[in-house]
Formats: sequence, structure tokens, C-alpha cells
Amino acid sequence: MGDSHQPRRLSVHQALGGGCVADLLLWKNWTGGATLLAGATALWFVFERAGYNVISFAANVLSLLVAILFLWAKSASLLNRPLPPLPDLKVSEESVVKIANVIQEWGNYTLSIAHDITVGHNLKLFLQVALGLWLISYIGSLFNFVTLVYIGVILSLTVPLLYDKYQEIIDQKLYRAHKAIQALLLQIDNNVLKKIPLASNKKKKTQ
Repeated sequence: MGDSHQPRRLSVHQALGGGCVADLLLWKNWTGGATLLAGATALWFVFERAGYNVISFAANVLSLLVAILFLWAKSASLLNRPLPPLPDLKVSEESVVKIANVIQEWGNYTLSIAHDITVGHNLKLFLQVALGLWLISYIGSLFNFVTLVYIGVILSLTVPLLYDKYQEIIDQKLYRAHKAIQALLLQIDNNVLKKIPLASNKKKKTQ
């Protein structure tokens, strides 16, 4: 039994990219996970509890960074010290291509969903999309953007770890929930589709 569970746990790591990001989200890199959690908590406290504005905070941080780099460069030239180690500040063509590919992939996926709903008359997909958008709208009305980002960070640092640890139990619960939702959508689909032919038949008879 223990050997059969091992591939599933590895697949969680692989699904997250299998690199440093996966190590961070699964807390294999404790230092990085703790740093991310502490930093996100500090930023949330600054913006939400201290009442600091995001734009003002970013402008002040950039101003402080520019001042430090300017004074560092000036003192380095006067004292014959090395200049501050700045990276190559340019966007590579490879990065632009990767971002464009991701945008294209998500755009095509969104358009395919819209096509299935409008042209394919996929009622089940329409109900799923409508329910998902309603949930997003409802959750967005309860929290502001900064709090939502902070909640996203917390969930990113907890949900993958819990799923990796209790994958078999969670899969069973998700499978049952999926079957229940599918049955509910099928019932709604059948009830709606039963009414549509009746309406069309009445129109034919009147004509």
C-alpha cells in the first residue's frame, strides 16, 4: 500500500513544476516558505492594518532603492570601489515569447469555452462557468485585492502540502462531490431540455 501511494505524491511535486517553486509550496524548502509567509504577512499588515497605500509604498520603496544605488555608485567612484552589482536590465526575447505563448493558450481556451456555450449550446458548461464567476464575484465582494492576494499566498502554502499528505482521502471526497455536482447538472440539463421541445412544438402547431 505504501509503495502504491508514492507515485501519487511525486505527481503532486511534478504538477507544481518539479523545481524550486514546487519545493517552496510543498515546504521542502523551509527557509523559502517561511520567508514568503513572513513577507506576505508583513505586507498585508502594512497595507491593511497600518493603512498604507500600495502605490505610495511602491513609490517610496523604489525611491529608497534608487537613492541607495546612487549613493553607492557615487561612493564607489570616489573610493575606487566596485560599482553595485546590477543585473542586465532588459527583457529578453525568450521571456516575451513565453509570456505571449501563455497568453495565447489561455485566450484560445477562453474562446473555446465561449464557442461551446454560444454555438454548441452547452448548457452544462454554461452553468459551470456561471457558477464559477458567481463564486469569484461573491468572494471578491467580501475581501479587497490585497487580502485576496494574501489569502492566495496562504492557500498556496497550505493546500498543496495537505493534498500531498492526504491525497487518497481528498481524492475520494472530491470524486463524490464531482459525481454529485454532475448528477445535479444533468438533472437541471434534462429539466430544461424537456421544456424547450415543448415550446418549439407549440410554435410549429400555431404556424
